[in-house]
Amino acid sequence: MDRIKRLSYDVLDKHKSKFGESFSDNKKVLGEVSIIRSKGLKNEIAGYITKFIKKEIRDMKTKQARIDTAHANEMAEQAAAKAVAQEEQAVEGMEPVEVSETEQVVEGMDVEKPATEEQTAQEADPVEVSETEQVVEGMDVEKPATEEQTAQEADPVEVSNTAGEESKPSEATAKTQ
Repeated sequence: MDRIKRLSYDVLDKHKSKFGESFSDNKKVLGEVSIIRSKGLKNEIAGYITKFIKKEIRDMKTKQARIDTAHANEMAEQAAAKAVAQEEQAVEGMEPVEVSETEQVVEGMDVEKPATEEQTAQEADPVEVSETEQVVEGMDVEKPATEEQTAQEADPVEVSNTAGEESKPSEATAKTQ
């Protein structure tokens, strides 16, 4: 073992509680508990003690963090297991709900069952439609005229241009006449 490490361990075994994380404080404590005439040797021993103490503290914090994490995980697992058990008990205690054929319950709302085509046909009022009229969505619409009726009834359409002059009927209307 190295001379610095050996001397440091000897001092730490006897006076560990007096040393801390500060190099300057450790150098002062080393001067009080031992007689070291060489300034360089004193600085090396105080430096090694400081490094050793910091490493121990860091290791202790890491170990405690692992313990805390493991404890938190155990608590979370216990809470999850407890929640599952409570949910199972709640499901076992519930009574089954019967749904009739004419109604379905959907997310707390009553929805009527859709009627079949036969029921709809029986319940519907008959609508009479004559040959000349068709009823479309409640509006009266005349039956489309034949081509002969359209040609006989068509009037030439006059379109005025922007200057206000009357224009002649278009070739399309002239051909239909």
